[in-house]
Amino acid sequence: MKLRRLLFPFAIIYDLVTRIRNFCFDKGILKSTEFDIPVISIGNLSMGGTGKTPHVEYLLTLLSPHFEIATLSRGYGRSTKGYLEVNKTSSADQSGDEPLQYKLKFPEVKVAVCENRVEGINQILKSGKAEVVILDDAYQHRHVKPSLNILLTVYGNLFTDDYIIPAGNLREAASGSNRADIIIITKCPVDLADAEKNALQGKVRLHKHQQLFFSTFTYQPIVALNNAEEVLPANYKNYHVLMLTGIADPEPMKIWLQKEFKSVTTLIFPDHHQFDEKDLNRIGEKFNNIASPAIIVTTEKDFTRLSNRALSFPLYILPVKVNFGFNSNEQFDQYILNHVRKNKTNG
Repeated sequence: MKLRRLLFPFAIIYDLVTRIRNFCFDKGILKSTEFDIPVISIGNLSMGGTGKTPHVEYLLTLLSPHFEIATLSRGYGRSTKGYLEVNKTSSADQSGDEPLQYKLKFPEVKVAVCENRVEGINQILKSGKAEVVILDDAYQHRHVKPSLNILLTVYGNLFTDDYIIPAGNLREAASGSNRADIIIITKCPVDLADAEKNALQGKVRLHKHQQLFFSTFTYQPIVALNNAEEVLPANYKNYHVLMLTGIADPEPMKIWLQKEFKSVTTLIFPDHHQFDEKDLNRIGEKFNNIASPAIIVTTEKDFTRLSNRALSFPLYILPVKVNFGFNSNEQFDQYILNHVRKNKTNG
């Protein structure tokens, strides 16, 4: 708290700059480009860890059977510049880890990266048919005016309880939530009670044009890779695990693994960390010091940054799936589908 107080003057300056920028976009002083097809932006006010990637995958799963879908990301951490279409042989270094994850899981979807989102969408439209574009992590990229804005905020750390960076984790003031059409409170407990749901809704303070949903993460069966066994044996609960991650919020994964396995040792790298040979040696040493039988478990996103490495240890990935609480999956799905159909027709 003391450090936060010391940084508060800098947060005031940052807040002023972002408010002026948003004012210029709101008044048309800075240009926002609209497109003739549905453009769905999904992002957050905070610096990360809201579960954006699984929610993008939820949209891809929902929409790809019905429409020609494209995703556009900045490609955080990539070594390339400009517009790039991602393919299954791309590396995370070329495309960024999240775009590569989308392509590997949804090979029929056009996945592209570009720092300039307007240019990126124009290139997508030029290079082939696209009926819907999903903008990944683009809530603050206001040069594009999306047809639908989805804002994510984490249960236990709502944007209403946070501060502007560097005093907190917000990229802009909480009032930026007014631009959202849908707000999703993510990583909620599976047993979230109605009373707490109502309390959270009161904290968010929805406007008339906004819808609120609550989502949870469900971990899926662990997937074997490399020289590991195809499936975990029946006695896997007696196994020891090295949890290997480079994501913004590894705590939910750790909690789940601790319930499933005999012991969990963590090796945590910064978000989007690019693994090198030194890291692989460190991972191997850490793994060799764990009691047997043992495996290494990582995330799908981390695996994209490990997949081009020669790995000698048994590596598994732990997929995650989004589910909407209070039996609202169908309500959310219909909202999205109706929006796309309406705007596709209008286009």
